[in-house]
Amino acid sequence: MKKQVAALFLALCLMTTAALAETISFNGNVEASATAQVYAPIGGTVEETLVKEGQSVTADTTIARVKTNKVYAPEDGTITSVFGGAGEDATAVVERYGGVMYLEGQYTMTIAATTGKAYEAVENYIVHSGETVYLVAAKRTTYRGKGVITGVDGNSFTVLVTEGRFFIGDAIDIMRDSAYTLVSRIGRGNIARVSPTAIGGEGTIVSTAVQAGDTVKKGQLLFETVDAAYDGAEITSPEIKAGVDGIIASLQVSQGASVTQNSVVAEIYPKDAVWVVADVAEADLQDLSLGQKVKVELDWNQDQGVSYEGTVDLISALGTIGEESTTYPVYISFIPDENTRYGMTAVVTTLEEDEIKAAPVSSPEPETEETETEGEA
Repeated sequence: MKKQVAALFLALCLMTTAALAETISFNGNVEASATAQVYAPIGGTVEETLVKEGQSVTADTTIARVKTNKVYAPEDGTITSVFGGAGEDATAVVERYGGVMYLEGQYTMTIAATTGKAYEAVENYIVHSGETVYLVAAKRTTYRGKGVITGVDGNSFTVLVTEGRFFIGDAIDIMRDSAYTLVSRIGRGNIARVSPTAIGGEGTIVSTAVQAGDTVKKGQLLFETVDAAYDGAEITSPEIKAGVDGIIASLQVSQGASVTQNSVVAEIYPKDAVWVVADVAEADLQDLSLGQKVKVELDWNQDQGVSYEGTVDLISALGTIGEESTTYPVYISFIPDENTRYGMTAVVTTLEEDEIKAAPVSSPEPETEETETEGEA
């Protein structure tokens, strides 16, 4: 009996030793398992970069902004037509239509006048640009209004009508006196329509900020262009977006740099695209296999009992010959948390057999002895 117990004890010790021998640990580092490249949708000069290497970004984060030529409304008015859109050559549009868009000003009537009909007084023959004047129709004297002199050329001058209703072609007497006295008349001219203003531009149109029928204020943005040529693909903004959630691995542009369309401006490590890369000794490869579950611990919080479930994804066929042994890169994937950072030191440990099992083996129920009761046969 004692011999049987000793033999059983020895067998258990050998099994325990064998199980421990099958568990190995090795160190590695957290690295990116994938890289996404960010391409410039348009060419031009980088106006500013808005991220730094190592920064966390989302797909909508702006990486950089390409410098644009901004075209603004020269006056208050209404956009009557738009002929150019994003991706079009502004110069070609201007050559075809006369402008990228047309703006009809707030005031639509003008007067081309001379001092020939001025009341005979020296001061009436000298007019000044910017001077406010008062208007009355020569034949329909009840039609009155107000204007401002916008240009002077010798005895000729122009007046922009700012108040009043007149008919195109009407002869208008122009007065200095708000009482419309004859002695204040400085000239006469005829009503004409103010032509809509052609808004031009050069380069490739990146975006338009208005559409036909919009009312705009002086200084309001109308459209933007870039100097670089464009192949006609659809764009709506000079901003270069990340396009994917992750970490900026490298930024390949800077303020003032020139970029071409489809050139790489940044590289991103996509979110959760991480694994541990470890150099494993040749002798330990026998204890590893593809798909094998392992435990991953990060050196910085290992003492806190934090661990991650890992999977052996790749065992490289290319080794590095060292002085003592040859090592092979082994790649272990795991799901990181918000504290995981690239470059961290990791400890990878293979699992014992009982840790690998999906569920614990339940102990058999103890047998109970059935007894017959009275009346049972």
